[in-house]
Amino acid sequence: MNIYTSLVDDAGLFPPTSLHMHEALARNRRDLEEGCTVLTHRFLCPASRLHRLRTMEYRPRRIGLILDQEDVPAFHDLPVDFVETRLPPGMTIDALARKLGLPANARLFVEVPAGRPGVSVPEGVGLKVRCGGLTAEDFPPAEHLAAFIRFCVEHDIPFKATAGLHHAVRHFDPSLGVDRHGFLNLVLAVCEAVEGRDPVPVLRMTDVGHIVRLARSVPEDTAKRARRLLVSYGSCCTSIPVDDLRTLGLI
Repeated sequence: MNIYTSLVDDAGLFPPTSLHMHEALARNRRDLEEGCTVLTHRFLCPASRLHRLRTMEYRPRRIGLILDQEDVPAFHDLPVDFVETRLPPGMTIDALARKLGLPANARLFVEVPAGRPGVSVPEGVGLKVRCGGLTAEDFPPAEHLAAFIRFCVEHDIPFKATAGLHHAVRHFDPSLGVDRHGFLNLVLAVCEAVEGRDPVPVLRMTDVGHIVRLARSVPEDTAKRARRLLVSYGSCCTSIPVDDLRTLGLI
């Protein structure tokens, strides 16, 4: 298995890219035609913009529905396979899943803060973690992200990641004054946890040569389990992850 296969969801509608619907769908269509295996081609769409999506001629092959409103809109006519939402304060994930009442073909991913969530996750439900955002405060420390990863590995809980993962390797962003997590660091941190090691050192790694060597040495069985747990992450730019992996010689 290639550890990067079906890794990147299409979040073109979201900041900082914030494409218009027609632009985002046109890019999704081009990506699908080019057929890069790193991309899932899953189009992430806010529930509040689903009506706009329905007016467009092109329909994505897969849709991840992001709940930005209280009610879940009807989506039986669309290829929605993931539904993602934040856990409301004071509510359990089990209660949220019952309230939403999703069909069996749409998997729920519930966003919780980075750290050790300490939540009960029903079978068939996944978690979601935010790795960054528009302010420095949105970027969790490596220790918190590592605790989340260890929790998911220990309890065999699939998870998605979102926001902030703009490049493969961790790097400093002078505009925000913060270190941005790298998506390659994240993938390898899950591999470390699967093998019983502390994910923090890999999450903090900035040595490109070292991280590439580490990536090339991941055993097949470790890669399979790591990617079964790390389902995918959303990127507002679908070309940069592919370009980074090619530049690093990993694909």
